[in-house]
Amino acid sequence: MLKSIHHAAIICSNYETSKHFYTSILGLKIIAEHYREARNSYKLDLQLPDGGQIELFSFNNAPARPSYPEAQGLRHLAFVVDSVEAVVEYLLSKSIKVEPIRVDEYTQKKFTFFSDPDGLPLELYEN
Repeated sequence: MLKSIHHAAIICSNYETSKHFYTSILGLKIIAEHYREARNSYKLDLQLPDGGQIELFSFNNAPARPSYPEAQGLRHLAFVVDSVEAVVEYLLSKSIKVEPIRVDEYTQKKFTFFSDPDGLPLELYEN
């Protein structure tokens, strides 16, 4: 019945900062960008190479997302990469803090976490 995840939606606190992060730093392709005047907000559709999408929204006065310690709800977004080390090196060169690389005890695959500009936990998971 369910075939894949089509998109994940993210509400950011600073649209321009998050747009730069997801497009210029993480390299996601812009599919469409809309300013919604009635809501005084933006909706940015971003595409991953495999066709998956992220919708980036801005809303005035959106409450902060509880994250640490672990809160109920979406825990993190995980991205498949060919080399965790290579992406970590790249992120560090962009002054993005990255947790130490770990190995999944069940799959033996390398992974690590970093955060977007609003502290949303993002994971790199080796292919």
